[in-house]
Amino acid sequence: MAKIPGIVIIEDHPVMREGLAAWFEGTGRWRIMGTASTLAEAKDLLPGTQADIILLDIQLEDGWGLDVIPWLSSQTEFAQGPIMAVYTVYNDYAHVRASLSLGVRSYVCKRRSEQELEEALLVALSGGLYIDDSAQKRLQNVTDLFSLLTKREAEILTLVKSGLPNKEIAANLGLSRRTVENILSCVYDKTGIRSRRELERL
Repeated sequence: MAKIPGIVIIEDHPVMREGLAAWFEGTGRWRIMGTASTLAEAKDLLPGTQADIILLDIQLEDGWGLDVIPWLSSQTEFAQGPIMAVYTVYNDYAHVRASLSLGVRSYVCKRRSEQELEEALLVALSGGLYIDDSAQKRLQNVTDLFSLLTKREAEILTLVKSGLPNKEIAANLGLSRRTVENILSCVYDKTGIRSRRELERL
């Protein structure tokens, strides 16, 4: 008899979280190993589970859902690690690229049905990589994040990623702080990122 895969769902919207859990369990093809609505809850839950796959949203109430991944890799009991899958509203280049760089094997947008989500998870469980069609198009159209940006925008992004605050960036580049803030606004618009923390983690 084939093993029924276990899944953990990390999603901050209660209707979405409970609905997904009910749907997966109702198929008889999955075991719900637990659910969490925040990063804190996820960190409490995961050490006690033996999930085959973790389905997570990128934006949680207390932070970036993708932060679960490096945390898991630091836990010795997760040496092999469950498969990581993302179910999110974001289909822009920056979020997809950040997810893939952290080892996500299935990236699905929330406009897809539960059946389509299940198909994506099965691809990942079989050793494949699944990227939502709408997100795949973004990856095909942009070969490199920096190709989206002007030279100055790329310079400022590099300094943001190094952890410098705007005041120091302005001093390094001989710009006013207001100019740096205006250029950063363009970077946010072009990448689809909405917080400085996410920019730093790209």
